[in-house]
Amino acid sequence: MSMSSLSEIYSTTESKMKHAIEALDEHFNTIRTGRASTALLDKVEVDAYGTPMKLKEVASVSTPDARSITISPWDKGQLAAIERAIVSSDLGLNPQNDGKLLRISIPPLTEERRKELVKVAHTMAEESRIAIRNVRKHMRDGVHKLVKDKDISEDEGKDGEDKVQEITNKWIGKVEEHLKAKETEIMEI
Repeated sequence: MSMSSLSEIYSTTESKMKHAIEALDEHFNTIRTGRASTALLDKVEVDAYGTPMKLKEVASVSTPDARSITISPWDKGQLAAIERAIVSSDLGLNPQNDGKLLRISIPPLTEERRKELVKVAHTMAEESRIAIRNVRKHMRDGVHKLVKDKDISEDEGKDGEDKVQEITNKWIGKVEEHLKAKETEIMEI
């Protein structure tokens, strides 16, 4: 009984902290680097047929090279709507419309803009650390409840807390790894 409850706490801790890293990576994908990436347009919604739809649901998005993105709508009638959605997004992109598809040139980032984006990445990483620490607090409360309800001994409770902290350290370390990788990508010219 006691081990299954502690092991449940451990697996829930792992799962929730893993989810925080996945969310961080999704946020990082929205940060524009000097390199073209289709993930840059993941959050763009197009007003297609009177309904907001994700860009990838109405068009094929690809990166023919490191400095450009092409968007080819399934329905050519949606070209203007797609162009409007991209221009009105906060990405600062200016697509070129040739009547068949849209081309977006990704200009190299200025040094100043790269430094701003690194700060944005740091903020996102800190939000992830906070989420992970919140999971830790919640899980430690779970361990305390098991001790209080006499489901496990004080010693098992202490071991449980140590294990939750160990898991937390691992995931905080992953936040740092992902942040370093994103910083390197942003600062790359």
